[in-house]
Amino acid sequence: MSNKKYISEVKYISIEGVIGSGKTSLAKKIKDRLNAKILLEQFDTNPFLEKFYIDRKRYAFQTQMFFLVNRFKQQEQLRQEELFTEFIVSDYLFEKDRIFAYLNLNTEELKLYESLYPLLARNLRKPDLVVFLQSSTDRLMYNIKKRNRKVERAMGRSYIEELCEAYNYFFFRYNSTPLLIVNSTDIDFVNSKDDFEELFKQLFREDRGVKEYFKPESKKAG
Repeated sequence: MSNKKYISEVKYISIEGVIGSGKTSLAKKIKDRLNAKILLEQFDTNPFLEKFYIDRKRYAFQTQMFFLVNRFKQQEQLRQEELFTEFIVSDYLFEKDRIFAYLNLNTEELKLYESLYPLLARNLRKPDLVVFLQSSTDRLMYNIKKRNRKVERAMGRSYIEELCEAYNYFFFRYNSTPLLIVNSTDIDFVNSKDDFEELFKQLFREDRGVKEYFKPESKKAG
């Protein structure tokens, strides 16, 4: 199978990254460009999330299970609608749910989680391309502070550092779908047209491999 044929089949794109990486903003910009259906993670409907950032140990399981079921319902709806949609872009990958499970759940909670996860995940559609926005902790903390969401105000730097390590571990071993790892620390695809265009071209580049690392040239003055 040629790369050209493979790339031409990119119809469903999932954007991933640690909290504050800009995955939702990027998903919305891609959606506008492609006139795509967009699937957004509904973090603001999770009644346990704000409590989780204050007391991770106490509220981890409730938070995790709410997200798992909610994401599953979204993905199930996607399966029913995909025949009528040319492009789909999402700001999360269903499989990443396990990153948070293994980071936050205790042994008994994880056993219960693992008894349910495979049943929910087995028939879900996989993306044609996953984009992992890899960024520094400093940049992530800056973005989180700048957007100033009430639910995230109790979030500590140490948790973001743990997430960065967990995401890197997960995606450097990820092989379920084609993957584009983007070093996004020094670019601004939200406010810079050039940065967005450069990144967008990578999504459908005909000679792109199954797994690639993209480091855009920094526009910062030297």
